[in-house]
Amino acid sequence: MTFATLGLIEPLLRALEALGYQTPTPVQAQAIPAVLAGRDLMAAAQTGTGKTAGFAVPLLQLLTLEGPKVTANSVRALILCPTRELAEQVHASVAQYAEHLPLTTYAVYGGVSINPQMMKLRKGVDVLVATPGRLIDLFRQNALKLNQLQTLVLDEADRMLDLGFSEELANIYRMLPKKRQTLLFSATFSDDIRLLAGQMLIDPLSIEVSPRNVAANTVKQWVVPVDKKRKAELFVHLMRKGKWKQVLVFAKTRNGVDALVDKLQGLGINADGIHGDKPQATRQRALDRFKASDVQILVATDVAARGLDIEDLPMVVNFDLPIVAEDYIHRIGRTGRAGNTGEAISLVCADEVNMLSAIEMLTRQTLTRKMEQDFEPEHRVPDTDASGQVVKKPKKPKKPKTSGGGGKRNLGKWVESGDVAAEPSIKPVRKVPVFNTGPRKKK
Repeated sequence: MTFATLGLIEPLLRALEALGYQTPTPVQAQAIPAVLAGRDLMAAAQTGTGKTAGFAVPLLQLLTLEGPKVTANSVRALILCPTRELAEQVHASVAQYAEHLPLTTYAVYGGVSINPQMMKLRKGVDVLVATPGRLIDLFRQNALKLNQLQTLVLDEADRMLDLGFSEELANIYRMLPKKRQTLLFSATFSDDIRLLAGQMLIDPLSIEVSPRNVAANTVKQWVVPVDKKRKAELFVHLMRKGKWKQVLVFAKTRNGVDALVDKLQGLGINADGIHGDKPQATRQRALDRFKASDVQILVATDVAARGLDIEDLPMVVNFDLPIVAEDYIHRIGRTGRAGNTGEAISLVCADEVNMLSAIEMLTRQTLTRKMEQDFEPEHRVPDTDASGQVVKKPKKPKKPKTSGGGGKRNLGKWVESGDVAAEPSIKPVRKVPVFNTGPRKKK
């Protein structure tokens, strides 16, 4: 099968050839004909399998062949993304695919001035990539109209719910014309997203080109148990031992990112960090330097878990495990992309055992553990498996109380020093937007 056999027009074929796209990936082979046929669509596929081209390429063809010219402050297609980084990444791909087409594309997101975005929208844009919050701001300031909208794409909708965009999605839904095409693309589809799809889509075609919530088999994964206080020391040890050239590191908090970057820079290691508190220009500069290999270690929160596409990235390290198990799949999906192989290492301490168990249950695999000499944890990480069970080492029996001398003494409970109770992993409660589910006309 070739892209030509999928019915794509010559300008798109020329752009894909220039990008080195030779044959469609499984998700592209199934999604492109469905989108061209005007179907509503839910498509789930592993990261790095070409989902963006799966919806963007046929969408561009429909806009080129159908519909009137875009009018002032209007858009004909809207792609919603959960983060600025993903919006930039998706827009860059869309612009490449549309290079030989008479279409305009643009991306809007928060963290930067809204005025240049309002100016750009005055002439209208065929394809707009946006984060939900900034889209609503532009709409409320009358800088954006949605009456010409033909197609809505939700990219990584599960992440939007994780980030608390449920109310924004409900507001956006009310802004949209009822007659439209709706496409949902993601690496994972939670039950909440399937409920959301049932409210927003009409008779959708469902595509799952790989088992649900399974990490790509091009990524070699393992776990290194360690005490929390020695994680940074272990990371530096592994980096020097393995002579790592380029590593993307995920930390749980913004303070954690800054602390690790400061420590690495203090050791003379070329490191930088990105998180939500940093200005967009600073975040983009760090990403660009990392992509250009000017930065060896990039430490990030989950703002970089999706949409960050780095050619031949060899290594991802989970300095902290994610609170939401699905984010593990997206994190390690930054490596092993487009047929390349990669490695994903997780540094796990005792109080992350329930997070580890949730990841193994979600991915249906027990991650290999590799103990690093001289870093064996004092606080044992209990055994886990893909069934979701945490196997705790039995405690020593209580010693009998001794009589005599000084009255009664409370000796407490005797617990083995390495047997530390793990804190429960609490998955954030996600509020699924409830939309007006009255009849909607199909495009």
